[in-house]
Amino acid sequence: MSDEEKFEGFKRDLIKENEEKYGREVRKAYGEDAVDASNERLAGMSREEWNRQEELSKEILETLKAAMEDGSPAGETAQKACDLHRQWLCMFWGDGAYSREAHREMGEMYAADERFKAYYDKVQDGAAEFLRDALNIYCS
Repeated sequence: MSDEEKFEGFKRDLIKENEEKYGREVRKAYGEDAVDASNERLAGMSREEWNRQEELSKEILETLKAAMEDGSPAGETAQKACDLHRQWLCMFWGDGAYSREAHREMGEMYAADERFKAYYDKVQDGAAEFLRDALNIYCS
């Protein structure tokens, strides 16, 4: 199996796993069309795009950690984390699909859902809530 075939299989498996873990609730919250479009974006990502979203994911967490050290969800570093997060979302949502309202709702979900909360709180306890608060400012 070539590297490209492995990469394509990896993306298919990831879509399947995401559907099993989150599909029902995400489809309820954002609609069938939005989730299908996101899955298509993921399936069509090049290796370079995948690597870019991985870099953004890492940079979001690093910037979030620094923002928490600064202490203010309204601060420049926190707002940079929010903008990085917007860039990351747009890689999956595609052109024209982003809205500040949907982005703010993502922040609410991150703080409320234990699975997402655990992901962000690995930065530091309270990181999911801090990101939510920063996104409320960023998206207003």
